[in-house]
Amino acid sequence: MLEAITPLILTFNEAPNINRTLQKLSWAKSIVVIDSYSTDETLEILSAYPQVKVFQREFRSFAAQCNYGLEQVTSEWVLSLDADYILTDELIAEITALDPKTPINSYSVRFKYCIFNNPLRGTLLPPRRVLYRQQQAFYIDDGHCHRVCVYGASASLSGYIHHDDRKSLSRWLWSQNRYMAIEAKKLLETPLAELSWSDRIRRQKFLSPFLIVVYCLILNQGILDGWSGWYYALQRTLAEVLLCIHLIEAEKLQEQQKAARSAIGKQLSAISHP
Repeated sequence: MLEAITPLILTFNEAPNINRTLQKLSWAKSIVVIDSYSTDETLEILSAYPQVKVFQREFRSFAAQCNYGLEQVTSEWVLSLDADYILTDELIAEITALDPKTPINSYSVRFKYCIFNNPLRGTLLPPRRVLYRQQQAFYIDDGHCHRVCVYGASASLSGYIHHDDRKSLSRWLWSQNRYMAIEAKKLLETPLAELSWSDRIRRQKFLSPFLIVVYCLILNQGILDGWSGWYYALQRTLAEVLLCIHLIEAEKLQEQQKAARSAIGKQLSAISHP
């Protein structure tokens, strides 16, 4: 099966991560990387791997980048990875044993979130479709995230991918601030009935940061992971606080715009009916 698969990776300043990801892809004949004009050592690291094909493209959205990447893939199967995803040996062995002629068109994989190489007992990351037939797939944006839509039957693999992001705290904060601005827009513009129960809680603002601590430390047993579990809980709590701030800011802006439109309407009415 491995010879029928092309890994697809998006990058932007991923020097702290990309080498570890590529080391687990030595089996791939071709790896497609869509780079958003990295300014760190990412391109230098990529150049050390002869099977890597780099395509640079201005970033517009994750879905747009991924769909562009799919156009560059010539194999039947695609393995879609973030630059901080590390394949486990168990997952590689499982993929190797798959029949490429299977009627299944996509496979989902579970994740273990890592804090500096320490896998946690639980994670907020849901399983994700990462292995699929190129001709049957396309991406759509979903808030600050993106997801792949694949026609046909799907199945799940038992192996794990390790999510191990080693980028600096300042870069993490920059990313989370950008992501949460997009997420706040999605939460406010989506009808309440169409939101998941977790997004409905997040839309209420002040409750979610407290609940995320309980979820990470108690329900996901992060308290048993020692300092790594506490670090992850603090990280996710901070992300939820950023979302709350963006929601408050966006709601106040909407109120100001509504008040301004109302004032203009009254002025126009006064002019029309002196």
